[in-house]
Amino acid sequence: MNTRTLLISFFFLLISCSNDNDDLNDNIDNDTNNINLFSNKARVVGYFPYYRFSFNNQIEYCKITHLNISFANPLADGTIVLPSSGNTTLTDVVNRARSQNSNLKIYISLAGGALSSSTSDIWKNFLANSQDRPILIEKIVQYTKDNNLDGVDVDLEWSHVTEGYSDFVIELKEKLAANSLGMTAAFPSETKYSLITSEALNAFDFINIMAYDYTGPWNASSPGQHSSLNHAQRGVNYWKNIIGVNGEKLTLGVPFYGYNFENSTTVNSFTYGSMVALSVSNADRDNVGNKYYNGRPTIRDKVKLAAETMSGIMIWELGQDSFTENSLLETIHKKYTDYGIETTNLCGN
Repeated sequence: MNTRTLLISFFFLLISCSNDNDDLNDNIDNDTNNINLFSNKARVVGYFPYYRFSFNNQIEYCKITHLNISFANPLADGTIVLPSSGNTTLTDVVNRARSQNSNLKIYISLAGGALSSSTSDIWKNFLANSQDRPILIEKIVQYTKDNNLDGVDVDLEWSHVTEGYSDFVIELKEKLAANSLGMTAAFPSETKYSLITSEALNAFDFINIMAYDYTGPWNASSPGQHSSLNHAQRGVNYWKNIIGVNGEKLTLGVPFYGYNFENSTTVNSFTYGSMVALSVSNADRDNVGNKYYNGRPTIRDKVKLAAETMSGIMIWELGQDSFTENSLLETIHKKYTDYGIETTNLCGN
């Protein structure tokens, strides 16, 4: 091959590579430019359970707008208690979080999906008794103020949503608002509890849609994805179009965990971080064998869905992330930033 032929071949190779790159850039730009944004601002809500407090120094609080500390529950006299685990305290978490993000809203999340029978009875008794509800509400408000928090997240679920729930929510909202404190809730993807009235639903500042757990340990004979993009789309449609909640008051929940369907009777949960620790390539997958979770591409798709339809993303939960360049929190943060949507206006957003 002579020199002239080599130069011509090299020229066409450059053009070909340039065209390929242009196509790639076009795809990226199309994903960014063609999106119909719901808003140019978004919430990023991260739950942080007390038993993950040892990860406090690894959480990038500059990438979330709301931090939900979970879960606190009342004693029989109404005293609110957040269990302790290890040496890191609630005060440690609040201080570090605020030092990284002075605008961060920190809420105490109440109840949770797994309550002991005794704690469940305490909630049931307080909710049903109009004379005792004010006692519990006063304790909740005082706990929030004593710990320098910004509000309360009500996470009573399923059978724990009992008689008096709506009255409790409405009365709690009144006392919180009087103290300039917020109130939110977490609800299942496609269920509105029958005991929640419209007035109670409207009392929440916003609602976190738990668009996950479509299958799990309770359904061991049905292995598969517990939180697909389709599940998220269904949750958005349910709360926006069937229940009629405005997208401004909705936040789409995404999981930082998955389920391992070991056999027809045994299902165990695992963290996204543990999957990345096994292999970096797992960061871009949604399942490995019978282990189902959300990798980075699906999380990006869910951010796009949220950006088009509502006001944010909610994470269960921050301690399950991979604290590496494959972090799902970073994936959320970067995708919102790429869309030109302001979340924290920190860490490059």
